[in-house]
Amino acid sequence: METLDLQKCEYILHNNYVGHLAYIYNNRPFVVPITYLYNKDHIIIGYSGEGHKINALRLNPNVALEVSEIDAIDKWKSVVVHGTYQELSGSGAKAMLHEFSLGVKEVILNNEGRDLDYIQEFSAKVEEDSPVIYAIKVDEITGKLRI
Repeated sequence: METLDLQKCEYILHNNYVGHLAYIYNNRPFVVPITYLYNKDHIIIGYSGEGHKINALRLNPNVALEVSEIDAIDKWKSVVVHGTYQELSGSGAKAMLHEFSLGVKEVILNNEGRDLDYIQEFSAKVEEDSPVIYAIKVDEITGKLRI
């Protein structure tokens, strides 16, 4: 197993859009898959409906995000980001959601060759009128690979 340098970790984050978000609620760890965008400003952007995850993040904003590229049991790359959840609102939230949508569509086009039109085509539908838009302020990025 080898350690990935920061540049390779960021490459993996930029070129993927699904990760596993870890957080704590009632002194128990939880891990859930999310759709995310790692943008040029080194911020992770996401959105969600109100619910367990958002309630937990409001109480304890410390999170980790894991992103993997797995080709085989002995050929993989994994990046872990530690950071802090920050809820966004107003025009800043709308701008981040727009950036999220465009950015994820670009990653999907580059990786999968699919040209999508709507956010619902690649992310869970948010049934509420006002989804919660959030950023994760990155504190640390680490990565490993096995080839």
